[in-house]
Amino acid sequence: MTGLLSVLAQTATPPAPTTFDAPANAVFSVMAVFMIAAAIRVVTTKNVVHAALWLVIVLGGVGINYILLQAEFVAITQFLVYLGAVIVLFLFGIMLTRAPLGVSDDLNNNQRYIGIAAGGLLLLVIGYALIETFGNDKLDFRAYENIAEANTNGRTQALADTIFGQYLIPFEMISVLLLAALIGAIVLARRD
Repeated sequence: MTGLLSVLAQTATPPAPTTFDAPANAVFSVMAVFMIAAAIRVVTTKNVVHAALWLVIVLGGVGINYILLQAEFVAITQFLVYLGAVIVLFLFGIMLTRAPLGVSDDLNNNQRYIGIAAGGLLLLVIGYALIETFGNDKLDFRAYENIAEANTNGRTQALADTIFGQYLIPFEMISVLLLAALIGAIVLARRD
């Protein structure tokens, strides 16, 4: 009898606090709806500048999701690098190459349904691979019991050591590639 009471007492204890409480779930749900709608508009809008602006909403939502996951360093990096640099680079590239801003009949084709089928097949394959790989695994989002521990656990330092240690050369190669793309867009725009 006492064994049954101890089992019941253990199951009646409240679960550990999690980072995904009700307000965070509500924010995530609202952001997910906005991000999905904006992502659909990115690929369906006829104006390439509008597509880049819809992409701002998607990337901003990703940054907010990082904040919800308590990954502030990654969130700030998302806002600064993607929203502050990459989108500006896209817009400069679009404007400097004088890309057509309206509907262009020569760019539209009848392969839309093949693309939808390929996207659906890719979604099924990735979904199957994720289910087979992770199966019944569950994520454990436990909140920090103490804010000082959250600031001294070295997550940001470990991330910075990885980026600027092991991945320094690829990191710099990407920045040189983006710079070359911007210079190429300027050269192509100045030929006229």
